Amino acid sequence: MSVHLVGGGATTSTDAALYAPFVAEAVLRGGAAGRTRPRIAVISLHPEAQEKAAALADLLIAAGSGDEFEVQLTAGRPGEPIGLTAIADVDGIAVGGGLVEEVRAGLEPVFGELRRLVAGGVPYLGVSAGAMIAAEGSFGSGSRIGGVLVAPEDPDEPAAELEIEAGIGLVDVAIEVHVAERGMLSRLVAAVESGLIGGGLGIDERTALIVGEGGLRVVGRGSVWRVLPAEQGVLVSTIGA
Repeated sequence: MSVHLVGGGATTSTDAALYAPFVAEAVLRGGAAGRTRPRIAVISLHPEAQEKAAALADLLIAAGSGDEFEVQLTAGRPGEPIGLTAIADVDGIAVGGGLVEEVRAGLEPVFGELRRLVAGGVPYLGVSAGAMIAAEGSFGSGSRIGGVLVAPEDPDEPAAELEIEAGIGLVDVAIEVHVAERGMLSRLVAAVESGLIGGGLGIDERTALIVGEGGLRVVGRGSVWRVLPAEQGVLVSTIGA
């Protein structure tokens, strides 16, 4: 099974195709487990978690093209970690966006179980912050490295340093999101050039990166940006749909 990472912005029924490969894998997994109605966990740690979890669930249902499955919603609260019951006995796990530090902190107690489930064949879907924390090392929200501005600055967090925290570890390079739309490629390039990370992938909005046994696959309107260290700086290339 695969890890599905969406770069954000895909919030309407017209974006359902981005989520279809994930839903198909979850349904296949449920059928193999003998369930007539596969079960997908949908987790939101957004400030508007109830609304965002329901919206993501609606997108997954639209992506199912008639496949029947149950949606198990978990709307988290800031400062309250997600428990194991949120991901118990499911055939797919979908984690939505929000403030990346809060999403990471809320799920950190179940990182080990998430890795075990995905290694056992349960597909993972991460959207925006949910995609960022899938990495071994998860970007925070800072826009400066060594005090130098490397990306558009959040007015609520001026002069915030970019920090790398432990992520779930489903992919071995850092993940950046909202890349073309919010000018975040510069942050990814600077993080690699500074040695803060060993390499990274940046995902545009309305674009999904699927990481599976067959390698990398891109679905959607935008690009995935690959940034790797090079002898005299960094190497930037794109993976198109």
